[in-house]
Amino acid sequence: MTTTMQSGGGGGDEEQGVLAGRPPRGDGDEMEIGWPTDVRHVAHVTFDRFHGFRGVPEELLQQQQPGLGLGAVEDGVVRAPSASKTVFGVSTESMQCAYDGRGNSVPTVLLHLQRRLYDQGGLRAEGIFRVAADGAQEQYARDQLNNSGVVPDGVDVHCIAGLIKAWFRELPGGLLDALPAEEVTRCQTEDDCARLCGARLPAPRAALLDWAVNLMADVAREEKANKMGTRNVAMVFAPNMTRADDPLTALGHAVQLMNFLNMLVERALKHHHQPSSSSSASSVLING
Repeated sequence: MTTTMQSGGGGGDEEQGVLAGRPPRGDGDEMEIGWPTDVRHVAHVTFDRFHGFRGVPEELLQQQQPGLGLGAVEDGVVRAPSASKTVFGVSTESMQCAYDGRGNSVPTVLLHLQRRLYDQGGLRAEGIFRVAADGAQEQYARDQLNNSGVVPDGVDVHCIAGLIKAWFRELPGGLLDALPAEEVTRCQTEDDCARLCGARLPAPRAALLDWAVNLMADVAREEKANKMGTRNVAMVFAPNMTRADDPLTALGHAVQLMNFLNMLVERALKHHHQPSSSSSASSVLING
């Protein structure tokens, strides 16, 4: 980069410098910053949602720190959970995804959280998704997920459930905000809800909804143990599916979404044992 210094005399030159977008210097001097003179193409790094960062220079891989946000390296690909510094509050287009058992493209961080929840017996824990997690533990787990995409050992099931809800709560645009409120209100049957999702939700959001609804169905299936039937689990998830700015609007919409989600979860429970086709999981939920 080339930097030159010029000396000027009087306020006229300083005024011209300001108008040209250059900050004035003391004693009538001003700095001009020229174009870079030594430019090299060192690396071409891309983010693949199903693999991670491709093309990261070897020297950067060798110097990476735990807090750098880079994940494990496999065959020269950095399997980072997100292209951002956080896995919360970012678009799914910026996150590493994988396919769940139903063919949905889902952020890997959600799949990791789901696996740990199931492995630790969370589906049978009383009040799962309703009981609040320990704040310090949840923040620690969140930090670890942001740094490595890995759920740390030692966190309880209520912390894991809280992080799943937080992920949806902070999702830009809200998962279900693409559904017009008046059309949600008009849905009277399970099939009405499914058809509205098929007509209004973009495919990535439909896949996320299918994953979430089937998670809720798995929870409701263990109602005798966890005291969380379809209505209860829909009630705790609904406020996390919208990002309305006005609190009163958000509250009213959440009530409608609770009924909407309840019908979708009931529908998922009824279709659970039916053989699925070769189509995507979201089409199984949306079209039945």
